[in-house]
Amino acid sequence: MMARRLPSILPDLSFEESLEVTKIHSIAGILPKDVPLVSVRPFRSPHHTISNSALIGGGKIPKPGEISLAHFGVLFLDELPEFRRDILELMREPLEDGFVTISRVASTITYPSKVMLIASMNPCPCGYYGSKEKPCSCSQDQINRYLHRISGPLLDRIDIHVEVQSVKYSELSDERPAESSEEIKKRVDMARKIQIERYKNDNIFSNSELTSELIKKYCKLDDESKQLLENAFKKLGLSARAHDRILKLARTIADLDQKENIESKHIAEAIQYRNLDRKNID
Repeated sequence: MMARRLPSILPDLSFEESLEVTKIHSIAGILPKDVPLVSVRPFRSPHHTISNSALIGGGKIPKPGEISLAHFGVLFLDELPEFRRDILELMREPLEDGFVTISRVASTITYPSKVMLIASMNPCPCGYYGSKEKPCSCSQDQINRYLHRISGPLLDRIDIHVEVQSVKYSELSDERPAESSEEIKKRVDMARKIQIERYKNDNIFSNSELTSELIKKYCKLDDESKQLLENAFKKLGLSARAHDRILKLARTIADLDQKENIESKHIAEAIQYRNLDRKNID
């Protein structure tokens, strides 16, 4: 439910982005006849039984897969461990590079794949590991095997992973008004404007596009923040990729906070969003 609502708080598609999305959907043959231009960010949610070519792209005449159909939008993978591991591993390079290349005897075709990947999974096969409401019936070996279906390199490419506890009835029946998507979107749009202005001379539009060189330029830390990140790096055994993603996420948190510089509280919050780094996943 949360994943399906995410597009409602994302920045509006620019005209150039709309053109790219429209071209991809037209090539795939899924563009409605009464929609000359896609104006809403895509949301794709393939089933875990999906094939390699359907997810990444392919066929005799290579067509874009779900990872390209979600370009500039959201790709949601529900029950992530239920997907075949070899299929998930195929996403590593497209997620990193922002495009997927399909090679055939007669031709090679490249489709863009700049997506926001969202995935959900249970903490164990029975779903109750760590629950305060019901005891888990799985052995530690079963839990480890379940978690190991997701590789460390794939997790490295996901900026945020958090554990969500089950919702109590009192919370579901709470009638107090929650913050609307419209209000949240205002903060997101403001952060995006800050980033567009910051990177106007770097040919990028958002923090997610920062290269290692640009991270050094725009994600400078004070001594307290450096020490905090160094301690987390050593304690959690973070990879270089995870280190950079924490910095980019902290930069985004600072932008939402409308702060020019990254502060220690922004680094601390970004580290807290790496829950699965604390688990034995490789």
